[in-house]
Amino acid sequence: MPQDPILILQMQRMGDLILSFPLMLWLQRLHPGRPVWVAAERLFYEPLLPLSPSVTYFPWEGADVLKKHRYRLVVNLSFRERAARLAGELDADQKLGPVQENGARRVHGDWQLYRSALVRNNRHNRLHWADLNALDCVPLARIRATRFDPPRPPAAEKPQIGLFLGASDAAKRPAPAFWAGLLHELVRRDLRPVLFGGPGEKELGAETRRLFGRPVADFCGRMKLDELARGLNASSLLITPDTGPMHLAAWTGCRTLNLSMGNVSPFETGPYQPGHLVLRAGLPCSEGCWECSREGLDCHDAFTPEAVAFIAGKAVRGKTPVAAPQGLDLYATDRDDRGLFALRRLGSGPNRDDLLGAFWKHFFGWRLGLWSDAPAREALAALAAAFPEECAGLAAALPKAVNVFRAGLAGRGAGSLWESGPTALAPLSGLADLALQNADYAPDAWAGQVARLEALGSLLADC
Repeated sequence: MPQDPILILQMQRMGDLILSFPLMLWLQRLHPGRPVWVAAERLFYEPLLPLSPSVTYFPWEGADVLKKHRYRLVVNLSFRERAARLAGELDADQKLGPVQENGARRVHGDWQLYRSALVRNNRHNRLHWADLNALDCVPLARIRATRFDPPRPPAAEKPQIGLFLGASDAAKRPAPAFWAGLLHELVRRDLRPVLFGGPGEKELGAETRRLFGRPVADFCGRMKLDELARGLNASSLLITPDTGPMHLAAWTGCRTLNLSMGNVSPFETGPYQPGHLVLRAGLPCSEGCWECSREGLDCHDAFTPEAVAFIAGKAVRGKTPVAAPQGLDLYATDRDDRGLFALRRLGSGPNRDDLLGAFWKHFFGWRLGLWSDAPAREALAALAAAFPEECAGLAAALPKAVNVFRAGLAGRGAGSLWESGPTALAPLSGLADLALQNADYAPDAWAGQVARLEALGSLLADC
């Protein structure tokens, strides 16, 4: 008798689909012989079939076929209403992610709820999207045991450097003048640059070539996705903003140098496999904003062609740079002691944001059942030793948070806990808001959120 399949709903773009590949592999290994189905956009999954795990894909227009089956597990990784409605209409033993049922939208799964709570509130998040996709249904031991091949070694002579020019939002990619300057710097270092891009980057490629003023191979808009994958395979390094082809390169073993600019967070959507490089502006706002609130894109100014070419030149000659150029932070993608994605800062020790992020990661890992309180206590002690004022700031914010929670519990709260509470505790209050909404503000839900606040207080009391 055939086993009920597992179904993943993924309505997002190419990069999100590729970041779902680890979940597909983990589910196949956890449930040998059970079919794994994926509903996705045909435009994105068809070119990726040669690279994808061996799952069965269904186009979104075939949703009626999916409704005829029952499932062991449905994992909805999409935030779109259409996906939530479909998840609600399916017959399954277990559902994770957003589900629209009986006129109400719920998010099932503690980690899927955590992921949803990052909207507009992701400043100190240190959990990658690919890990968050899986934590509700894949044991941490399985994730920890996973090993990814390192990126391919660079070519011995005149290595090819790919430059992927575009991104879904202009704020997330450099301007043509930057790319032209980078071409000059790469050629000066005896490297062989090649321009890549989709149909939307044809004009960007043409303007970059015009400003460069010399011949350069330009494949913008000239390659299908499978051809792009082969082009990336010929490159020793891909320099790229945060975009789908970055994840394609990382998945296929091409080392990437991610220029993380604009409203993105490399802790959430950086290259997932170990061994890649990430450059970010050394600005407070570059911690990972949800949307830019400044008049100009200040984070772009720190990226100079000379600095990026310097890092690229080291990387394609098999060396890992030991320090970041001035005004930038340089990270290598890695894994932490528990097997989860991590960015390792190169050239200096952890800074304030790193230590705050580590604390919140370990706090929620404790409260959501991944480990004991010991890692959170150690992370808080490290923060207190290096930046005692930050630890004191968390402790000082606690009484206000208690008052906001008390008013909400008594029905006197005006607005959300996140909006009314102290900014220092926004990771806690943002998740509390969504968890309470998700449970219709039931007494048990309030008890759970108060318990998290009390747990935070117990940690800070020892700080």
